[in-house]
Amino acid sequence: HVQLVESGGGAVQAGGSLTLSCEASGDTLSSFSLAWFRQGVDKKREGVACIALDGRTGYTDSVKGRFTISKDNAKNTVYLQMNFLRPDDTAMYYCAADGTGLLHRSYKRWGQGTQVTVSS
Repeated sequence: HVQLVESGGGAVQAGGSLTLSCEASGDTLSSFSLAWFRQGVDKKREGVACIALDGRTGYTDSVKGRFTISKDNAKNTVYLQMNFLRPDDTAMYYCAADGTGLLHRSYKRWGQGTQVTVSS
């Protein structure tokens, strides 16, 4: 079954940008719907962005216009481009595969997470 490994997290100042990557092994990502979630300290896990099998994307309201989800089937990788980062974007970011939209309980496969910290 598919295994997911995130990378690209780090510390950035408000207004900056980061690109997260999630590389899959064990199966092809083109077979799955994909999503990025995040969880801050003492916060619930929140759906950030998703991309369906047909390429349609969805975003939570707080990141619309700032974040972009995309995938490269040839590289078996899904990305999250994050621009105009804000301190409230600080969280552990997880990629997930084989689920529905931004419903975290529906996803069957998860990566280990990558930390994003945005300072003011």
